[in-house]
Amino acid sequence: MTGLVRVRDRFTTGATTRRDPRGDPRRAPRRPRPAEVPLRHRVLTCSVLAVAAIYFLVPVYWLTVSMTKSSSGLFGTFGLWFSDPRPIERLHDVITYDHAIYVRWFLNSALYAGVGAAAATLLAAAAGYGLAKFRFPGREGVFNVVLAGVLIPSTALALPLYLLFSRIGLANTYWAVLVPSMVSPFGVYLCRIYAAASVPDTLLEAARIDGAGELTIFRTLGLRIMTPALVTVFLFQFVHIWNNFFLPLVMLSDSDLYPITLGLTSWQGYADRQPQLYQYTVGGAFLSVLPLMVLMAALQRYWRTGLTEGSLKA
Repeated sequence: MTGLVRVRDRFTTGATTRRDPRGDPRRAPRRPRPAEVPLRHRVLTCSVLAVAAIYFLVPVYWLTVSMTKSSSGLFGTFGLWFSDPRPIERLHDVITYDHAIYVRWFLNSALYAGVGAAAATLLAAAAGYGLAKFRFPGREGVFNVVLAGVLIPSTALALPLYLLFSRIGLANTYWAVLVPSMVSPFGVYLCRIYAAASVPDTLLEAARIDGAGELTIFRTLGLRIMTPALVTVFLFQFVHIWNNFFLPLVMLSDSDLYPITLGLTSWQGYADRQPQLYQYTVGGAFLSVLPLMVLMAALQRYWRTGLTEGSLKA
């Protein structure tokens, strides 16, 4: 009876109580508060974070300042401060130079990165979900091959890919960059690990009992629960494709198909004969960073966990 009284009091009063054999209630002792972090540790942590922030933000600040200068101002003035700033005029010159070739490069990069990252994310989600939730002969072997693909650098595959695409007549086309960008071994690995840890098997069984097909379960449950992993894969793949230089360099020879990275490099190569291209290269690099910043700010709200909390009863 004493144990029953203790359980009843705990759920009715909301406080943890206990009774002695004579029936006198006594409040359980409070847990000690965790010790506060020493001041020197907090100062050290803040100092390290401040140094890291400066390390990453100074290049962005330099790019922002240099974008407002002329070609002569890039070399004749202090690099970390403004000198005759005209940002709108400088960016207009970048966009309109050579019949707005920069706009075409920008759209090419958006096509390569947007379509490639979206397709890679969907394929990685399907492959990772299948490897995590279905048992079939050779499953671990397939996953080991995926892990091997993560370890192989992409530059080592550029030349074999070029020979293959040349053989089938797709070299120097949009497909030469798009098709390799649709494969992400790291995305498959991440989705497999995340699906195994976050997608409950009991939830899938309940959906099957209700008559849902496997494709419907994957589309309505699997993709939604795996949203944080999918956002991570999309961002990583988008940034990788957007900054990719070697694959377009090997695959493309037509300047109209260049992405921003290859286009800015070609400008820099001609800058010795046309000095204004120094300023155009800096301005183009500044514009190329903006989509990544916007994408990160827009998608970070999907970076959260606990999407299935409360969906199942213990």
